[in-house]
Amino acid sequence: MGTIPTLETERLLLRPFCQSDAAEVTRLAGDRSVAATTSNIPHPYNESMACEWIERHQPTFEKDEGVALAITLKADGSLVGAIGLTGMVKGHRAELGYWIGKPYWGLGYCTEAAREVLEYAFGVLRLSRVHASHFAKNPASGRVMQKVGMHREGCCRQHIQKWGQLEDLEIYGILEQEWRDIANQAMQRTRDGIGQRG
Repeated sequence: MGTIPTLETERLLLRPFCQSDAAEVTRLAGDRSVAATTSNIPHPYNESMACEWIERHQPTFEKDEGVALAITLKADGSLVGAIGLTGMVKGHRAELGYWIGKPYWGLGYCTEAAREVLEYAFGVLRLSRVHASHFAKNPASGRVMQKVGMHREGCCRQHIQKWGQLEDLEIYGILEQEWRDIANQAMQRTRDGIGQRG
């Protein structure tokens, strides 16, 4: 597949991670409140873990198994978090995953990044389905999934064990045609708005 892409939104640059990001990844993902919202970030989290994680990105991409992107601010290049597709079956499906550093919670960055990654998943990778999940106790993550048009598909009860606690996992999904319908509706709204102003 070549090189991990760079994607762009109004406020964000979604780019490949590099080893110089490791310290900031450690600072953000090492926050216990961030780790608590994910199934796969351990706590404590150290810089060697971040380096190993970053090192796996390009080989994973080359094997068509997924893509990981740094969410950064266009304005100053600050690292906000991470987003990507994992467990990819080429031409079929992948899982959307993300985390946002606590200083950047509630600012809409995750929703903005997720929309762009879904566009990449369906428009470039030609996947037919993308799914995602979140802990039932973390409804904010579910709101991101809802905002980008994903549908709740069910709940896997006590599916994940995190720090000695059994966690329910809410499952969401979206199909390529559903994404296209959302994109077409947004385009029509834009056209209507231009027509009214013109």
